[in-house]
Amino acid sequence: MKKFEEVKSLVAALEADADKFYNKGNSAAGTRIRKGMQDLKNLAQAIRLEVQETKNKA
Repeated sequence: MKKFEEVKSLVAALEADADKFYNKGNSAAGTRIRKGMQDLKNLAQAIRLEVQETKNKA
């Protein structure tokens, strides 16, 4: 459950950069969004593997 909380906090942290990129045209914020989304993808993959492993043990 800890990793799921990390996902939620990461998405919340990216919200300000998303506003800067989409509404204010700040291209540096776009770079931060792309990095954050890559981190989010990696975290999601780790959660998927953890869930699969737990399911297979049961």
